[in-house]
Parts: sequence; C-alpha cells; structure tokens
Amino acid sequence: MTGPVHAALPGALRYATAPSQRCRTTARALGLDAAPAPELADLDLGDWRGRTLGRIAADAPAGLAAWLTDPDAAPHGGESVTALCERVSHWLAGQAATGGRVLAVVDPAVVRAATVTALGLPPTTFWRLDVRPLTLTHLTHHNHRWNLLLGAPTT
Repeated sequence: MTGPVHAALPGALRYATAPSQRCRTTARALGLDAAPAPELADLDLGDWRGRTLGRIAADAPAGLAAWLTDPDAAPHGGESVTALCERVSHWLAGQAATGGRVLAVVDPAVVRAATVTALGLPPTTFWRLDVRPLTLTHLTHHNHRWNLLLGAPTT
C-alpha cells in the first residue's frame, strides 16, 4: 500500500472484501489486495433487490413494516437481519481465532451486523445504526470480547 489514501488506513495482516462489485472496486481503488469473503456479502433482499424503498412501501407496506421491526422477518424471500447477523458473527469468530488485524471492505448492512453482533446488541438495533460511505468502523477483540472504537481521528 502506498499513497495518501493508504496513510489514512490502518495497517493489517489480512485484507478482505465483500463479493459485491462495489466493494471489490472500492478495495482496488484503495490499493488493497483483498480476498473476497462470501460471508461478508450484503443482506440478501430476495425479491426486493433493485427496488427503491418507496416502491416497496407502495407494493408491500405490511411486509416492509414487518421487515423493519422484526429481525427474523424476510418477507422478500431473502435473508433476515438475524440470519445476516449470524453469518457475520461466524466470520468475526474466525477472525478472532486467527488473530491479527484484518481490514475488510463491506456494505453498510454488514457493518451494522458486525457491530450488533460484536457488542451483543439485540438485532432490533440493526436499523438504528447509520453507516456513512467510505468510513472506518474499528472493532477490536481482546480478552474474549469485542470492543467498538468510537471517535478515531480521520488523519
């Protein structure tokens, strides 16, 4: 890694990326040689994939309401928030067992799931976490528990 973009990124022993095109492109743009990790895939929206929230609200208001309030709901035929959190939890456990810092380029839903899982929050908090694009979320693992680092400087 070289250049000013990399100066702002923490060093890591391993680099991973979600399999989505946007995450792989972002990793390349950052100059990272990141291995795709299927466990880091975005939330599977099933039949709702590619549709706007407004369109879903108009077509399936009860399904949308259930999805946004019940983490076990998957009215779109895809993946529930709970299932995403479990998938990301398995990936985090593997990283903790391997040790060393890993930097992963992922979609916002995966950041939410990792935060919910790592901190032991109820899955109902998933939709209450906002994730800005191109930002760092620092999760650290010490003494068999995860911590979230807030307020890290951007430089």
